[in-house]
Amino acid sequence: MTAEDPAVPVLTIDGPSGSGKGTVARAVATRMGWHFLDSGALYRAVGLAAGWADIDFSDADALARCARDTVVRFVSGDMTAEPRVLVNGTDVTDELRTETAGAAASAIAAVPSVREALFAKQRAFRRLPGLVADGRDMGTVIFPEAQYKVFLTASAEERAARRHKQLSEKGLAVKIDGLLREIRARDARDADRAIAPLRAAADAILLDSTGIPVDEVVERVVSLLPA
Repeated sequence: MTAEDPAVPVLTIDGPSGSGKGTVARAVATRMGWHFLDSGALYRAVGLAAGWADIDFSDADALARCARDTVVRFVSGDMTAEPRVLVNGTDVTDELRTETAGAAASAIAAVPSVREALFAKQRAFRRLPGLVADGRDMGTVIFPEAQYKVFLTASAEERAARRHKQLSEKGLAVKIDGLLREIRARDARDADRAIAPLRAAADAILLDSTGIPVDEVVERVVSLLPA
């Protein structure tokens, strides 16, 4: 079956940076036995590859070529854990989760030719028995026909605290005030960009995860899906 086949169910989980959508999406995919797409990792990977190649982020053509040529692989062991991400054969899993990589992803995501180059790659993840896709435009642009859609958010303060804990556990020295400023700035960029701005799909279920344990959020999302 192809990515266009309606018999392949799709759950999209969109939301701002640090909302927990990646953690929730992986857990739901594991529970359901479905495939998993971390769309943000694709953009972060291209941002890293562009940096390695010293590409000027104002050069749309060069960025689009980079998006087409960059080979990204997700290597999963324990499906409850974060997959390892290889970019052109190099393991960049930890580097992808830095705020620098996030800022690069946000910048190139505003380039139409980059989004076009990555569109088909994302659609190709739709395979039986189903797909859980997390990102910022999964339910509005990449899989607008998805049967199940969630828009997951949380307060900026809580998202900054979560990211601080995540990065600190990886041995990265960061200040929570700086993370909060970066998260608010990224929210504004993502919401205001002309191409595929961050917003909830009209038919998405809105879920605020502020103060809610991850396990409970997962249960709420799973309850939306067929048994």
